[in-house]
Amino acid sequence: SLLTAIPFVSSQASNNTVLELEVVEANFQNAGIVPALLASFNPGALLTVSFAGVGDITPGQNLTIDQVKPTPQIVVTPANGSVSLGSVFTLAMVDAGPVGFDESQGQTRHWLANNVTLDSSLSFTSAVNITDYASPFPAAGSGSHRYVILLYSQPASFTPPANLSTPGVPVSAYDFNSYVQTTGLGPLVAGNYIQVEQGVSTISVSATSAVETSTLPAAKSLTSSKSSSTSGTSS
Repeated sequence: SLLTAIPFVSSQASNNTVLELEVVEANFQNAGIVPALLASFNPGALLTVSFAGVGDITPGQNLTIDQVKPTPQIVVTPANGSVSLGSVFTLAMVDAGPVGFDESQGQTRHWLANNVTLDSSLSFTSAVNITDYASPFPAAGSGSHRYVILLYSQPASFTPPANLSTPGVPVSAYDFNSYVQTTGLGPLVAGNYIQVEQGVSTISVSATSAVETSTLPAAKSLTSSKSSSTSGTSS
């Protein structure tokens, strides 16, 4: 298996963590992942994705096919009590296509592991690695594809379909939302995404605008706190 133990950070959420979560949420909306792929996204933890030779990615970072070949390392930083040690999760990565893609056509599964646990690390010791990490390789000229990595809480009632219940299933298309709903997964704990493109796009892709971090609530709160602290010191 390509999957290895992934570090888990159990520290309490800082103001910076809250801001980072808001940045991820804003980018998911800006890139059309919400509501096209996900009806909503209110994560309880920060999913930090790191590729060898690249380091920690920013949400929606553009990477090359070569840069995403190695299995990424993932760190989970809880932001509230909804994420706890000993819980069981499902980790999934899907190709949601370029911005504006019709998600009703389904998504390509690039990674799927059930029974992932949180101990001192995100552990795959007892996991069922349905589809090992398969690096992104979008068709030439098909635009910048969004590869979304998601961590779902996996309840005791979780029931996988017969065709996705044993290890070694190759990359293929499936209806990701249908999978989540019919298996009983949820809630969605954390997520992040990258963008990968091959060649020059020959299709028209919906335009997006950059996320203005300074306009997010947590950023305003941090600015206000710093101003109050400075004011108090001066007086």
